[in-house]
Amino acid sequence: MAVALISSERSKDPVTQVGACIVSPEKRILGIGYNGMPNGCSDDEMPWGKGDPNPLHNKKLFVCHAEMNCIINKVSNDVRGCQMYVSLYPCNNCAKIIIQSGIKEVVYYEDKNIHKDEAKASSYMFQKAGIIVR
Repeated sequence: MAVALISSERSKDPVTQVGACIVSPEKRILGIGYNGMPNGCSDDEMPWGKGDPNPLHNKKLFVCHAEMNCIINKVSNDVRGCQMYVSLYPCNNCAKIIIQSGIKEVVYYEDKNIHKDEAKASSYMFQKAGIIVR
């Protein structure tokens, strides 16, 4: 979890910095990620807000979440059966990526968004897929 928390500090998000870390069953780090803009899209030129009525002026449509970056940037071809440590409870889109990757356990640090529909959908999918969440 400490690695996930430290990696979150690399995020340029002014409000919510999130980090993630994949660990093998042998407790080896296989991937690290944090929330940020896609490669080639300057963090200084992309929108980081979330209250503008124009969705194209908000980060939601653009930002790559820590979990996705962690899975994409992994150093192993296979993460099936691994654990993911993440500093914030995963949203529904990240839950789908986590499930599809074969990760079997998610350990989260903070759940400030647990009341949102996105987190409720994540919980439902994790339960149906047999993913351990703690």
